Amino acid sequence: MSWRMMSLPLLILAALLVISPVSAQEVGDFTLTILHTNDTHSHIEEYDGSTTTCPAESEAAGLCIGGVARRATLLADLRASAPDGNAILIDAGDSFNGTLYFSVYKGEESARFMNLLGYQAMAVGNHEFDNGPAHLADFLDHVEIPVLSANIDTSAEPLLDGRLAPYTVIDVNGEPVGVIGLTTIDVPISSSPGPTLKFNDYLSSLAPVLADLDGQGIDKIVLLSHVGYGDDLRLAAQVDGIDVIVGGHSHTLLSSTDPAAAGPYPTVVASPSGDPVLVVQAEAYGKYLGQLVLTFDGDGDILSWEGAPVLVDASVARDPAIQAIVDEMAVAVNAMRDETIGSTVNLLQGDRSVCRYAECTMGNLVADGMRWATQNSDVQVALINGGGLRTSIPAGDISTGSVLEVLPFSNNIATLKLTGADLLAALENGVSRAESPDNAGTGRFPQVSGMRYSWDATKPVGERIVSAEVQNDDGSYSPLVPAAVYHVATLTFLRQGGDDYAIFADKAIDPYDFGPSLTETIADYISQHSPLDLAPEGRITRVDGAAPAGEPAALPASGAATAPLPFVASVVAILALLAVVELGRRRV
Repeated sequence: MSWRMMSLPLLILAALLVISPVSAQEVGDFTLTILHTNDTHSHIEEYDGSTTTCPAESEAAGLCIGGVARRATLLADLRASAPDGNAILIDAGDSFNGTLYFSVYKGEESARFMNLLGYQAMAVGNHEFDNGPAHLADFLDHVEIPVLSANIDTSAEPLLDGRLAPYTVIDVNGEPVGVIGLTTIDVPISSSPGPTLKFNDYLSSLAPVLADLDGQGIDKIVLLSHVGYGDDLRLAAQVDGIDVIVGGHSHTLLSSTDPAAAGPYPTVVASPSGDPVLVVQAEAYGKYLGQLVLTFDGDGDILSWEGAPVLVDASVARDPAIQAIVDEMAVAVNAMRDETIGSTVNLLQGDRSVCRYAECTMGNLVADGMRWATQNSDVQVALINGGGLRTSIPAGDISTGSVLEVLPFSNNIATLKLTGADLLAALENGVSRAESPDNAGTGRFPQVSGMRYSWDATKPVGERIVSAEVQNDDGSYSPLVPAAVYHVATLTFLRQGGDDYAIFADKAIDPYDFGPSLTETIADYISQHSPLDLAPEGRITRVDGAAPAGEPAALPASGAATAPLPFVASVVAILALLAVVELGRRRV
């Protein structure tokens, strides 16, 4: 049975399974502290939680979070307090793209601070390919740590061949710890890796690596995974030999105390042999620093664990040496940031927790700007992916830098014609992953202009669009006609099949891929329509009565670190889980 085919009830049962930890450390036991980040996306400075900067008033109120200077201080404290000094620092990928630091320094900023903060390994994320293999190769020239992926075949790409290791072994005061990298197989549809790289199946890629480490006698294994929380749970339940999965890609907050979390920290899953696998993730943007402390016995089995994501807030002082380097690099960034092009009366909501699941004002702005720029081509509908919107813009002045932070990718506007049936299929693709923030591929969610639609997340994929209407010249709406032909504006990334919009590549009528730059278009639109005063208009409606978008339902806390089950109950739970797994295999 494919691990992607496991049923949700089985995954929940596996995720809630708790093996009773042993509290006392015996002779030969080894305690390891794993410090981790993921999806930092070039967030070098502190920020206010919704945009990529921290305005003076927020800083004065102590509301700023994150930033590499605060992280450096926290790292020094946690390393000093780690039992026996046994601590490692690793990152689960997507250090590229998201702020003007990336626009200016093209990844050198991430490499520089990873080196300075003492990272020891990093997984390759999908956004490391946003500017193609050459850009990742340049990053590898600057970073001084192993960059890992066990499932990327680089043999046909000279710039990367032999430069991405499947794993590394970190010596922790004489104790070897194996760290394996894994990258989402969706890179070809979510980024720009080019035609030379292959992204292989997770299970078949992990098997030889685990066998190699086992042959070396290494029995403490960490999977540094950039595949998303949901897939991490599936992997944990399907593979033996992994002790910890440090995840990324889905920007998931795990916490045993925060009711907004998607699950406990760590989420404990039983492997096929019944051993616990601890799954952790630390949201994104450097807002948290993950801290997992676990103890192994002499045979490499996990005895106990505890930990939590540590909020990097204003209570953490900035490291002065690191902050001085940030200030130096900020000069060029601020020069790009400062040119005012317009203003907005209220917040332009561009946060992923909204734009990947529901209508958002930033989506409306960008889609409207695209339709405005192509009005001479008689474009009726504009469609963009919510994942292309990277941050919000607060009320007040809007700068060129703000637009570049919202739209950091190199996109032009493409136009094409589609039948109504094919446009409907595009919408179905857009909502196909949006029922859960733990799914991979939520960035495909369609923000639109010139039309409105409703969808039901409880319906099967491919049958979720309940209604779709196209706007008429007088502002009224008429139902989408399957046989009619509509003129559509989209992004070159989507026109080429990105985010699984293969329909735009395969069914386009009279496509034109050389329209104006998206960032320049939106900057012009803002300057000519300011002050902006935008609010949701009902363009997108979810009709199944689920929780508001961006508010994932939390899995029940396992109590793994605080309320262990009695040993006998744990054994019974293991046996029950194994029976369910076997039954599921027989049925498939």
